[in-house]
Amino acid sequence: METKDERIHYRTCPLCEATCGLEIHTEGNKVTAIKGDTLDPFSKGYLCPKGFHLDKLYSDPDRIKKPMIRDGNTWRETSWEEAFEEVKRGLQTIIKKDGRDAVASYLGNPNVHNLAGMLYVPILLRALGSKNRYSASTMDQIPKQLTAEWMYGSDFSIPIPDIDHTNYFLVLGANPLVSNGSLMTAPNMRKRIKNIQKRGGKMVVIDPVSTVTAKAADEHYTIFPGTDAYFLAGLLHTIFSEGLDELGRAEKYVNGLEDVKQALNDFSIEELSLRCGIDVHIIQKLAREVAKTDRAIVYGRMGTCTQTFGTLNSWLIEVINIVTGNLDKEGGAMFTSPAAGSKNAGGKKKADRFGRFHSRVRKQPEVLGELPISCLAEEIETPGDGQIKGLLTVAGNPVLSAPNGERIEQALSSLEFMVSVDCYLNETTRHANVLLPAPSALERSHYDLSFYQLSVRNIAHYSKQVFDLPEDQLDEWEILLQLAAAVMDEELGDDPVRALDDYALMQLIKKELRNEHSPLSHKDPAEIYSNLSYNRGPERMLDFLLRTGEYGDFFGEVPSGLSLTVLSEKYPHGKDLGSLKSRLPQVLSTSSGKIEMAPSLLMKDLTRLKGKRDNNADHLLLVSRRNLQSNNSWMHNIKELTKGSNRCTLQMHPNDASRHHIEDKSMVSVKSAAGEIDVRVELINDVMEGVVTLPHGWGHDLAGIQLEQGRKNAGVNSNRLSNDRLIDPVSGNAIFNGIPVSVSRSDTNKDVVG
Repeated sequence: METKDERIHYRTCPLCEATCGLEIHTEGNKVTAIKGDTLDPFSKGYLCPKGFHLDKLYSDPDRIKKPMIRDGNTWRETSWEEAFEEVKRGLQTIIKKDGRDAVASYLGNPNVHNLAGMLYVPILLRALGSKNRYSASTMDQIPKQLTAEWMYGSDFSIPIPDIDHTNYFLVLGANPLVSNGSLMTAPNMRKRIKNIQKRGGKMVVIDPVSTVTAKAADEHYTIFPGTDAYFLAGLLHTIFSEGLDELGRAEKYVNGLEDVKQALNDFSIEELSLRCGIDVHIIQKLAREVAKTDRAIVYGRMGTCTQTFGTLNSWLIEVINIVTGNLDKEGGAMFTSPAAGSKNAGGKKKADRFGRFHSRVRKQPEVLGELPISCLAEEIETPGDGQIKGLLTVAGNPVLSAPNGERIEQALSSLEFMVSVDCYLNETTRHANVLLPAPSALERSHYDLSFYQLSVRNIAHYSKQVFDLPEDQLDEWEILLQLAAAVMDEELGDDPVRALDDYALMQLIKKELRNEHSPLSHKDPAEIYSNLSYNRGPERMLDFLLRTGEYGDFFGEVPSGLSLTVLSEKYPHGKDLGSLKSRLPQVLSTSSGKIEMAPSLLMKDLTRLKGKRDNNADHLLLVSRRNLQSNNSWMHNIKELTKGSNRCTLQMHPNDASRHHIEDKSMVSVKSAAGEIDVRVELINDVMEGVVTLPHGWGHDLAGIQLEQGRKNAGVNSNRLSNDRLIDPVSGNAIFNGIPVSVSRSDTNKDVVG
């Protein structure tokens, strides 16, 4: 029983893609316990170590709670009014002198885990009006999105593994038992994989490292890092040459299949095997199993994206799932039907979102509205018209997360003005002139607009905030709209936040009413506006998106449908809207209305695949790794998640260590073409010979950061070894896997942390 000060709150965890349900016990303004919500219809009580400690982000004494202005090397707290005036002065000075493209933006990964970020960051970016947009996407999943854009017509039309019904799960470049699933929202991956095996199916993992997921697999095969495209081409070559292709439902919706067959016919299975290091007979065996097993999936993720053939890998995976009849089929790769803000609704093809403009220095094409993060440093460093002189960051730390982080760090120090929205004074935000504190996750409401687009079941779960905001704290959506007002030329009156919020909502309403198939097409926008249940902010927008979505009530037109009020009051643990269902051809929004099997740039990249020859015989190949207690660069200030053995180590096979005269637990120097680091080595048989592995997101030893616990377990920044000149040439995605490095005994005498 709850007392007056004791309460129980139910919400989804916003830390990763799994969207696990939380049961949070509070007393006053303190959290007394966090556990998995057993009544959550999706996660059913499962929770990973990070979720148990969500409250530590709220209570962290290092969390920034007041706006800050930097004067030289010192920081001072200030009022919101002064902070926004300083932002307006700093950014408008650059805009008026050098134009809008002289101010760049960088968005970190947490924005897509944040309802306010998903709804209001686009408004800020439109107000800024700069083509210099950068984000974590181009060092993560942009190859998957670009492939979906070209093949299906929308970057969010990414087929999701129907893992709860599959009988065969082939996994490349992914460690879902540690990542909790990526571009595959699925809490409790271990149980889901065990269920595959219980029903007689199996999981096969292709990975140079015997990861946690590989250990749970029925079969695990090692592969040379960065060669997944050769293995995937080998699967396709076998499927086509043995006549195993059977498209099923997709057959009448494809364009260009014969072009793909012809291109794959030019490869030799023996050569493909030699390139990837997997025996011909294994490739052929796996190809036959994928083709002949009823309900099979090929799934690739971070490891297949962050390499030189990232987009080609993503495309080959789609082609395999299609030609084996597993697209849009139960137990195969299926499209979601999200409740709100659907970005895979099909319909008329919009203009191509690729190559509409190019970066100034390297001439890299724009992809899905942004430029590759690998171009950011050079765009700041290189003088001339269009040089970046100002930067706006929101929940991002590119100094640690982007390739060649040391170069980015130096570039940031040369900016004329920088503003950051963040909870922490970290390796990136320490360069800001103004730091605007975002609320803690427990101080804001939540709905996973992004990850319900990628979920293995159709789910809707709205979470109210656990704690009220302090009187002197702005909500994040208010911060974003104040920033938008600061960079606009127009005057917005006495309440610019309300003016922009109302304008953005009215644009959503008018867009819906322009849809002749909408039950609301005959309505007056003002009538819809007045019938929304919330006064302003993200809840009002979410209410509209739910009510006009797949399961919405359409403002009384569908009485049994969803609204935010219904979802919040009737389903506090979330609502299960059912398993994934067939969506072809409605999901397609290509110009042809069909699946484009042979996008021209990917067909050309097959030629590059055939001709590429790497000479890395004298090098070890570096790959990245994950840890269940970490989340990129920003969970290392929580003591409970960093205690225990050192996790920021270079893992190396004992035979490689012997050849290089390296002893276990010793300090080693790791050198690449981009940089050099010293780190402690851990000898382990789980790593393939010729391969070393290092986690990303560490390196909390720079001056000026306010991360006491993070500094105690600083680790090293692995991305000092990543070359920002090396990218996937199709999508511009950064390369973090298959990096040639040399490893030698370190000559340093200091006890380097990590």
